Amino acid sequence: MTGWKLPKLFSSGSSETGQRRGPARLRLDIEGFVVYAVGDVHGCLDELLALEAVIADDASRLGGEKLIIMLGDYVDRGPRSRDVMEHLSRPPPPGFDRICLMGNHERFMLDFLDDRIALADWLTVGGLPTLASYGIEAGDLRALGSDPARIAARVRAAVPAHHADLLRAMPILIDTGHFLFVHAGIRPGVALEDQRDEDLLFIRKAFHEASHRLPRYVVHGHTPVDTAERIGRRMNLDTGAFRTGRLTALRIWQNRGRFLSNRH
Repeated sequence: MTGWKLPKLFSSGSSETGQRRGPARLRLDIEGFVVYAVGDVHGCLDELLALEAVIADDASRLGGEKLIIMLGDYVDRGPRSRDVMEHLSRPPPPGFDRICLMGNHERFMLDFLDDRIALADWLTVGGLPTLASYGIEAGDLRALGSDPARIAARVRAAVPAHHADLLRAMPILIDTGHFLFVHAGIRPGVALEDQRDEDLLFIRKAFHEASHRLPRYVVHGHTPVDTAERIGRRMNLDTGAFRTGRLTALRIWQNRGRFLSNRH
């Protein structure tokens, strides 16, 4: 980030083991900012670059500082996860700051890299295309046989250290007072400081059913929809880029929103 610091709102509770601190939760004052929240990328670098161009053009007509908030799910399912991670590890577009939130797919990838889950757990959510983007094909995994240690070593060697560092640095929630930015959503009826990481990364039905009863406006992804939608107090930006080619952003300026897409 340039020019300002991101203070922690509060630290997440311990993991299931009680030994690992969860990702950070941030409170930001975005008064005077133009904020662009971007939905699930899933390895679609070309779509991300095209959307960034749309965002830059839109922002050129607006005053104030500019911030891009990525809502998670940069890896898996699509073809260029490694390239997306490399892009996000580099400086943001000129004139912008950028924060990359953790999605559930980053959680799976990081949990495998840090030896908390088996490779099979990651593969069930679409991890094979990610491995392929890092140069590890299904045939390579078969050649390594049934030795989990050899497979883990091969994968860890293929993932650059700065990609793993980026995963570990991702916060899980941004609270701006008026808006919450999170990958999946929040658990209705639970105080913000008591929200579980699992819900912030995975929740669907209970959150969606409470759309008109949410305490804040919640900007999220995680659940693919044909077009970006606002229902009650939640805005869903996951338009299934890996299968539709459509990547969506929400511009928030002066507490007003406008959807943007790489496809006009």
